[in-house]
Amino acid sequence: MILVINNQASEKEVNVIKERILNIGCNVYESVGVNYHIIGVVGDTSNIEPDIFETSETINKVIRVQEPYKKANRLFHPENTEVKVGNEIVGGKKISIMAGPCSVESPEQILAIAQSVKESGAGFLRGGAFKPRTSPYSFQGLKKQGLEMLKYAKEQTGLPIVTEIMSTEFIGDFVEDVDIIQVGARNMQNFELLKQLGKTNKPILLKRGLSSTIEEFLMSAEYIMAGGNENVILCERGIRTFEKYTRNTLDLSAIPAIKKLSHLPVIVDPSHAAGLWWMVEPLAKAAIAVGADGLIIEVHNDPENALCDGNQSIKPKRFDQLMEKLKLMASLEDREI
Repeated sequence: MILVINNQASEKEVNVIKERILNIGCNVYESVGVNYHIIGVVGDTSNIEPDIFETSETINKVIRVQEPYKKANRLFHPENTEVKVGNEIVGGKKISIMAGPCSVESPEQILAIAQSVKESGAGFLRGGAFKPRTSPYSFQGLKKQGLEMLKYAKEQTGLPIVTEIMSTEFIGDFVEDVDIIQVGARNMQNFELLKQLGKTNKPILLKRGLSSTIEEFLMSAEYIMAGGNENVILCERGIRTFEKYTRNTLDLSAIPAIKKLSHLPVIVDPSHAAGLWWMVEPLAKAAIAVGADGLIIEVHNDPENALCDGNQSIKPKRFDQLMEKLKLMASLEDREI
């Protein structure tokens, strides 16, 4: 339930409304913009009649929210959320570009790629230290050693780092060392992990699950936000369908749909979506055309010998060429890179 507050209401009058909400066993979610002031009633409102609020002159309108996600709902927060990461912002006019290898392999490798993607215009360095793999025999990442290599690359280039967490065991390390904590597709519904991340104030990059609906995706974001952390970035990375030609099927329709339903920024991962390096460029362009707030692209200086997902990684030179094209695409959408 959403209460649209009269702009002329005093702080005392608003506090009376908040106290009433708390007394009926619900929580208060307040959002104040330039031209609006709303209060979200969060909790079980199924047995609450709107008329207990409609009689108040402090409230202009009462809106029932049918969707199970509340804090992630655009009705609760009409303006787009912008997530600040150091000097960068995800969700603003500028389209965020995150680039780097699927997996960190050595200090030399990650530094060389970091320097290259920065020169091309990327604002973030992505790289996997902990790697969830389908096969237990596949390379699982360098783990904490990989985190140290990412930190080294950040020290040398200044690029904020984005890397995936797999367990609550390492939350302390990630909060201290990582700029954007990524939750992978396989962990999108690891609710205990999401709850713990909700207790941090770090930006969280939440990837859509392999077979998840948009509502399930937003409900996972709700777990993080319900814990108090509203710095959530959503990532469409393709879903599992009957098609086997590509690694996944990129659901481009999800971007405008989510942006209609939610205020959270949405980025796209064309590399994992297709699993084919030559599809990265057209899918990246398409993502910008449908309104994505950013891209996360796999870049490797030697994809033929990469320890992980070399077939979906593009080389630094191709990434540089792609960035020039994406800048033109962004300008057509009245945005910039």
